[in-house]
Amino acid sequence: MGVLKKVQEFCQLQRTGCTMAYRGVCLVLCLICFAQVTRQQNGKKQRQTSKVTEVVSMKMFEDLKKEIQNIWEELNHMKEQQSLQSLCLKGMKIHNKCFLSFSESKTYHQASDACISQGGTLSTPSSGDENDSLYDYVHKSIGQDSEIWIGINDMTTEGIWVDMTGSSISFKNWETAITKQPDGGKHENCASLSAVAIGKWSDKNCKTELPFVCQFSIV
Repeated sequence: MGVLKKVQEFCQLQRTGCTMAYRGVCLVLCLICFAQVTRQQNGKKQRQTSKVTEVVSMKMFEDLKKEIQNIWEELNHMKEQQSLQSLCLKGMKIHNKCFLSFSESKTYHQASDACISQGGTLSTPSSGDENDSLYDYVHKSIGQDSEIWIGINDMTTEGIWVDMTGSSISFKNWETAITKQPDGGKHENCASLSAVAIGKWSDKNCKTELPFVCQFSIV
């Protein structure tokens, strides 16, 4: 039991003394040491004592495994947040979102896939302030005559415009003063935002190629 106590003390020191980046490695070493001690003890103890030790050992082993898993999850979360911060530094933050523009023209589905591959979605302004900020960002980053895809469509049900999750949108900013958007019927099921129209929306054929802006949620 004296050796076991030393191993436990060693593990406790590692848990309190290691930085987040090294705690996982420390705990793995603890598991290896602990497994070695357990094997030694099982060869020396009587059968009844060995069973009790085995139960206690397995519980501690599972606790250490759980702690290692939690550490790796925390590290992965930190990496995701750092990656998002890097993206946001290139783009623009708006409330709990960051926007990043792409000037390469793509179809609606290609643009959507490009955003998803980077952990985001097509930009979907949910308020007047967000729409104004997105328009201003597009105007500066892509061009004053630009038009981009936004994450709004009525592909499932004609006339029912939804966001990328399939939820009905509450905020709308269609251009209605001149062309009475949306006006394309079943031939134009994807929405765009126009810098020329000062952030107003239009419906377009989804196969049209336009630049786009991806949005990422900031936790």
